[in-house]
Amino acid sequence: MGVGEWLLIVGLGGIWLGWQIVWASPALPRQIRRGEIPTAPKGTPEAFGLFWMDQYGYIGLALLAGGLGLAVYGGLS
Repeated sequence: MGVGEWLLIVGLGGIWLGWQIVWASPALPRQIRRGEIPTAPKGTPEAFGLFWMDQYGYIGLALLAGGLGLAVYGGLS
């Protein structure tokens, strides 16, 4: 198998994992959500949880975007 085929495979895997993260949880970061945004007082366990859910959302979006880029590049090469 060539490099283009491997890039396509890895890209499709990244799309799959990123989509699972975005779909399976309310994992879109609060900074890009519409409507009411949950907040918590600074330094509380709830604020810590919101922070990590935002990070989880960014990981999902990065996997989705990176996988899409690799899949397109691998498909074109």
